[in-house]
Amino acid sequence: MATADPAVTLDITGMTCASCVRRVERALSKVQGVETASVNLAAETARVTFASPVAVGALVAAVEKAGYEAAPSAAGKDRQAEREAHARSTLVQLLFFGALAVPTIILAMAMDIAGMHINDDPRLHGWIVLALATPIQLGLGWRFYRGAWVSLRHLNPNMDVLVAMGTSVAFLYSAWVVLRDNHNHMFFDVSAAVLVFITMGKYFEETSKGAASSAIRSLLGLSARNATILRAGVETEVPVEQVARGDLLVVRPGQRIPVDGVVRDGHSTVDESMLTGESIPVERKPGDHVIGGTINQNGVVTFEATAVGEDTALRRMAKMVEDAQGSKAPIQKLVDQVAAIFVPAVIVLAALTFVAWGFVGSGWQDGMVAAVAVLVVACPCALGLATPTAIMVGTGLGAERGILIKNAEVLERTRKLDVVVLDKTGTLTEGRPQVLDIEPIGDISRSELLRFAAAAESGSEHPLSRAVVDAAVDAKLDLPPVSEFSAVTARGVQAMVEGRLVMAGNLAFFEESGFAPGNDIGALLGRLESAGRTAILVALDGRIAGVLGIFDDVKQNAPRAVEALQSQGLRVIMMTGDNPLAAAAVAKRAGIAEYRAGARPVDKLEFVRALQAEGLAVAMVGDGINDAPALAQADIGIAMSTGTDVAIETGDITLLNGDVSKIAEAIALSRSTLNTIRQNLLWAFGYNVVTIPIAALGLLNPVLAGAAMAFSSVSVMANSLRLRTKARALARASGNEYSASRANSLRASRGPVLAMSAATALLVLPLLVFTGIDRDWFGGDDEPEEHTAH
Repeated sequence: MATADPAVTLDITGMTCASCVRRVERALSKVQGVETASVNLAAETARVTFASPVAVGALVAAVEKAGYEAAPSAAGKDRQAEREAHARSTLVQLLFFGALAVPTIILAMAMDIAGMHINDDPRLHGWIVLALATPIQLGLGWRFYRGAWVSLRHLNPNMDVLVAMGTSVAFLYSAWVVLRDNHNHMFFDVSAAVLVFITMGKYFEETSKGAASSAIRSLLGLSARNATILRAGVETEVPVEQVARGDLLVVRPGQRIPVDGVVRDGHSTVDESMLTGESIPVERKPGDHVIGGTINQNGVVTFEATAVGEDTALRRMAKMVEDAQGSKAPIQKLVDQVAAIFVPAVIVLAALTFVAWGFVGSGWQDGMVAAVAVLVVACPCALGLATPTAIMVGTGLGAERGILIKNAEVLERTRKLDVVVLDKTGTLTEGRPQVLDIEPIGDISRSELLRFAAAAESGSEHPLSRAVVDAAVDAKLDLPPVSEFSAVTARGVQAMVEGRLVMAGNLAFFEESGFAPGNDIGALLGRLESAGRTAILVALDGRIAGVLGIFDDVKQNAPRAVEALQSQGLRVIMMTGDNPLAAAAVAKRAGIAEYRAGARPVDKLEFVRALQAEGLAVAMVGDGINDAPALAQADIGIAMSTGTDVAIETGDITLLNGDVSKIAEAIALSRSTLNTIRQNLLWAFGYNVVTIPIAALGLLNPVLAGAAMAFSSVSVMANSLRLRTKARALARASGNEYSASRANSLRASRGPVLAMSAATALLVLPLLVFTGIDRDWFGGDDEPEEHTAH
């Protein structure tokens, strides 16, 4: 049955390197109706979008035909449980066969390098090493043989082919030497050590993937399991899945809020740090939004459910993070092109190396050693992991800090930013304007002026309109019914109230309507605006009846946020529809030297275009609704989201709860993530460019080649996870606090590297000892026998 969803995520198993990624993407793209297919090697998922309805079964069949396994994406916990089980299985194999590999490697090196044999019997020694090496080759090598067979059967050679070929050549040649009893050098240490090292790399790769993809599990883990529903005055506890939109829910202190909603009764503070990264609780009272997954602290609250299931902010955030982690940065295109030819090119180069050493070099045996080193050292796995792991860690860390990054392309665009344009209301200011001044003109009373203005404004959702209505409600005024309501964007409203035409708006609204306010009104407007007020003129039946002064205080952290942006070398401009005097007052308090006042949405759009025409890359920061045109036009659109009104789809970056201080942190995190991607790719490409020629020239021991290959993949994962250790520095550089522990991220990034380094050191030690014995480094009386080290 075809799915009605515009996209689907599949879990993919069996992929080992960038070549596999390309193979799966090609298979999915060929399915009729598929628009795009993006495969993430680190997450082991495929994100598929549709141009027309497609059956999920057809996608699964296409992946299986390509030689891999696929299934609709499991929940975060289920997927992680599978990964942990697979990692445990790999660890058990590694420990068991590693115990066999240690004596195998030592005995092989003793025989081949130092000429030392058990009981002085080369034949017995060879058979013992063969007996130890065979289960290692079959046990640890099985996963690579299986992967190699599948990939070759589908004419898509991958990393498994390189490992299987390299270790098999070394093992089979050595076994032939033992069976023929011809006393040639053997390479059991090569096959055993390479398999152990690469399996060790696979194990750490699997555990690191779990750490990299922790963000989605963390978000989904915040969901409450049960909810207390209030029906007919009776409280009933039910599973959260049974909560429906419109239900009244009761949450007591210490309980997790089960779904998104609006407070109807009660007053409390809510800990939203798990979603926003901010440790200070926020106040919630009737009319305020609450987010599912946050924790009620000190009061009993009754709220109405407004979003349940997949519609909650928490689920939408998890979905956005999942989509971002599955997206590809434009820089990945180069990796895809290289991956298409990498493995076949390495196989050809290994064959040429073998032939060249056989005909031109010192012999076929040395050629075989060099060819094995070429096959083993080549690592497309590091190329495949370089970009997705950094994206997973960066976007996941952003989600933990209340910064939702839409896709990987955003990371590249932030690097080029020159200008940040900030909306005023709700971005630099609190977004909760209040009526502080009521100035009637003529014989109308203050309460009547406010009552008529609030009635006319009641049909608008603009923050200033809500401020006027709230002031009337607070004054306990009854608002009369309204008819013939109309609104002019960024100007004002008009309506019929009790048979009278009421107009309320800014000076431009009245001037465009043909009014010519006198000097006395002009002086009143000037006085209010000089005090930082937004002045709203009110007219009844064509005569100005008074002025309302509305004040929206600047956010306490706005000056710090502006300073952080400027310290990043960005030009900061404020754009507002407010009057010039009020705009100047806010700009001064926020530390902004450049601003534009009286701007309507179309003016903001044109201003962004004008900046871009100058060759500047522009980030627009707004509330995601009135500023939508400018957000869409800007190179980076940053939506300031509040409560459950999460405008996730509006901007390239969404900041939860409208925290202006997170703008600079979001840009810094994006740039740091992109830098990590570049470091990974530089290492992955540079590693292969340097090591493959060295191996072909016979200057790299195949044992060390195996260690280098495993280390290359692990180092890419560790470097990506290192982003988490930078979180505190990035936050503080942006003027924010960061209280999360770094212990887990340090272990996740340093542990594999330290373990691989220690294992390499233990491997090199016997190599040095036996080489020293062979070459009489330790001072012997007898002349050493001639042996060729390999």
